[in-house]
Amino acid sequence: MKLNDGHRIPQLGLGVYQTPADETAEIVRYAAKAGYQSVDTATIYRNEAGVGEGLADYPDVYVTTKLWNDDQGYDAALRAFDKSIKLLKRETLDLYLIHWPAPKKGLYVESWKALIRLKKEGRVRSIGVSNFTEENLTRIIDETGEKPVLNQVELHPSFQQKPLRAFHEKHDIRTESWSPLGQGGGLSDPILMEIARKHGKSAAQVVIRWHLQSGLIVIPKSATPKRIDENIDVYDFNLDDEDIAKIAGLDRADGRLGPNPDTADF
Repeated sequence: MKLNDGHRIPQLGLGVYQTPADETAEIVRYAAKAGYQSVDTATIYRNEAGVGEGLADYPDVYVTTKLWNDDQGYDAALRAFDKSIKLLKRETLDLYLIHWPAPKKGLYVESWKALIRLKKEGRVRSIGVSNFTEENLTRIIDETGEKPVLNQVELHPSFQQKPLRAFHEKHDIRTESWSPLGQGGGLSDPILMEIARKHGKSAAQVVIRWHLQSGLIVIPKSATPKRIDENIDVYDFNLDDEDIAKIAGLDRADGRLGPNPDTADF
């Protein structure tokens, strides 16, 4: 998918949240062999070194990592990036994100300015954010003039983030979904299972296909080879309008599973 800075990002990638550090290299290597073109990690996951090792023979795989809250601020963000890119064994990073706005710290604008510098220096191709609200996005854009290429947020059939997605579209910001399968909790929903039977696919494959057809970037996490293979086997079927309408009906006001960015204090 084309980003607002002219670069492109694979629409489907592998997430490695909670992947054990000592298993990450093997899992990432398996995913790259299976055809994954993107891997998403973060400083707080403590497995950047494993991602770097696993992709040693796959220099063209797109890599994203994220700045953790403890490293927010201009100088601290620059130092944190140096550590991350060394662990990842990359001369240039594809995408660097601010992981959370952490509004109580009041440093996300300064952190964003550091990311802008890294981009200008050519050390990272694209810069973006994660878990930012409309208010957070408006502030960094107004104060720096630089739009993030994407905002990575919790998004799944039970929590579809329609107002935020509309804001993103208006400002040419891509939406990337974390916890795209709703931590697996909603995959037994009768509607999803019915759609899965209709297409001869699993409920997880239906949900991933929904993300893709909705124009979202999606990074399902798995440490199991069978599921890694299954999650990328989603290009031989299409959801029809009836399927899409049924999934739209699964959205809930109380569907959020993770922290609320406005109140999260890590």
